[in-house]
This record gives sequence, C-alpha cells and structure tokens, in this order.
Amino acid sequence: MVLLYMIFMFNIALSFLLLLLALYLTKKKNLSREKNSPFECGFDPKNSSRAPFSMRFFLITVIFLVFDVEIILLLPYLVSSGLSSDIFSLAGSLTVVLILTMGTVHEWAQGSLYWSMKNE
Repeated sequence: MVLLYMIFMFNIALSFLLLLLALYLTKKKNLSREKNSPFECGFDPKNSSRAPFSMRFFLITVIFLVFDVEIILLLPYLVSSGLSSDIFSLAGSLTVVLILTMGTVHEWAQGSLYWSMKNE
C-alpha cells in the first residue's frame, strides 16, 4: 500500500513539474500593452492588417461553382439515358451543354479564364 501511495505522489509531483515547465517555456518574454491588445476590428497588430485578395481567383472560383452545379444537374440524365430514349430529354441536355459551351467561349474571349492580365 505504501508503494502505491509513493507511485501516486510521484505521478502528482511529475505532473505538477511538467505543468510548471510548460508554463515557463511558453510564457511571452516581451509583454507590452500595445502588442497584446487587438486592433480596432480584431486584427492582430503584429501582422499586416491588409490581406491581398485576387479578384481573378474569386472569378475563377465562381465560374468553377457554376459549372459544378450544372454538372450536378446533368448527372440524372446520364443515369436515366439508358432507361429511355426520349428525344425531349436529349434535346434539353444538349441545350444545357450548348449554353455552357457558349458561356465558356465567351469567358475565354473576354479573358476571364487567364490567371494574369494580358497587359502586365
């Protein structure tokens, strides 16, 4: 029973020692009121308050999402096309694909699909 008590006390002491060591090692050395206070809108004042934003990246993301939704809308036709050969569903699917193709050609002609500007 004494051995169990000694092991228990050793575990408590070791846990407390490791806790103190962790607190000492992670303590910030240069505490300053200005460095530790958040900026007006919540940004960390040690880092840049302005993050660069690429409008081209946003545009390509939106284009990808539109095509992704259109593909999801066309998937049921691919599954059901083996079950029936309805000319109206085929014409509807081809119309959607034609509109998507025309939209892609238009975006390509406008230069929206290029990552960098042509003039740069």
